[in-house]
Amino acid sequence: MASAKKKQIVVVGGGAGGLELVRRLGAKYGRDDHDIILVEKNRTHIWKPLLHEVAAGSLDANMDEVGYGGHAVRWGYRFFNGALERIDRDKRQIVTQPMFDAEGREVVGRHHIRYDYLVLSVGGVSNDFGTPGVAEHALFLENRRQADDFRGRLLNACLRVSHLAANQGADDARVRVCIVGGGATGVELAAELYNAAAALRHYGLEVFDESRMDVTLIEAGPRILPALPEDIAGAAHEELENLGVEVLTGTMVTKMDETHVHTKDGRAIRADLKVWAAGVKAPDFLSDLDLETNRLNQIVVRPTLQTTVDDRIFALGDCASCLLPGRDRPVPPRAQAAHQMAETAFENLKRIQEGRPLKDFVYRDRGSLVSLSRYSTIGSLMGNLVGGRMAVEGRVARFAYLSLYRLHLIAVHGWLKGWTLIVLGHVNQIVRPRLKLH
Repeated sequence: MASAKKKQIVVVGGGAGGLELVRRLGAKYGRDDHDIILVEKNRTHIWKPLLHEVAAGSLDANMDEVGYGGHAVRWGYRFFNGALERIDRDKRQIVTQPMFDAEGREVVGRHHIRYDYLVLSVGGVSNDFGTPGVAEHALFLENRRQADDFRGRLLNACLRVSHLAANQGADDARVRVCIVGGGATGVELAAELYNAAAALRHYGLEVFDESRMDVTLIEAGPRILPALPEDIAGAAHEELENLGVEVLTGTMVTKMDETHVHTKDGRAIRADLKVWAAGVKAPDFLSDLDLETNRLNQIVVRPTLQTTVDDRIFALGDCASCLLPGRDRPVPPRAQAAHQMAETAFENLKRIQEGRPLKDFVYRDRGSLVSLSRYSTIGSLMGNLVGGRMAVEGRVARFAYLSLYRLHLIAVHGWLKGWTLIVLGHVNQIVRPRLKLH
């Protein structure tokens, strides 16, 4: 590794928060007297809120993903392709797992990486709450691979139904999708599926359209989109039903099998594809790292984002549990929180090296926005900035929703390249195919 004379800052996890942080650190310190290292098990990054569009085929991830290697060269940090196994706090080292190829051959052995300061930003995973059959039969949308897998299965199901209708006269053939979880991911995916189905007739499936798509959205709580005001969530509920989605609220899933989703009230909902989008927790391995964690495996941090047991280790994003003074709940696991935490972690890493007092993280709720594909965009803006919420919908909401991704691009790439990619994105909307089917 690098010379011990250099300050070594290791960031584990290249999600929105971690990638922004190494970009800031690399731009600030470069390679002269610092060695900034990003440790990430994937080789490319895609913004997690876009995964439902990748899954439905509405977005070509190959055009929107960020290669960590090239990004590292541009911004003055190093990329190490690996997954965290454990932390040796006495030696100030992390140990990464060995990596194997598809044939089971070792590509990279177990590795020890020294750190002066360590930041954990490994994100979150779906919480199935131990529901029987979910791990075996449900699909998840936590990363690019899972989104691609869903898209492949969806296309196969649509082709199968199109063939049955065209060649066997099966007019009642349907693609049945059941989505568990009425948060933003579940709601946005449900709407995006109808958008994709409507476009398939232009891509060789002449007897397939949205009328052959049956989508059921199940939410255990009393309403969908609990992060939004009730009237806005109600509008989304109505819009989904207008599209054809069957929305079931106050409905708890008790188990899944190969063909059905079973609920507490005795229903057995037939489904070709079953998606679990309910609940978020941190990865299980975090509870074995000799750091304080909560029941969701999140690392407990102080308002400075330092862990409670080691001042040299920070955590941010979905994998961190940060209870701020005067609050009764930790900072919610949302993309905007990860972005804001990356800013605070960057500032505090500067301050701790300069011997200055660290600043406490301040969470500013910017509101919540939900895109119902091309059909509608709704949400609330400003949050606690104006002491309340401002409901938005239509073009204003759509502009605000798109602005979130634009801000992400700028945070990851800087102003010049960020705006260049924004302009190219508008061009690509014209020249790209409407759906990615391969």
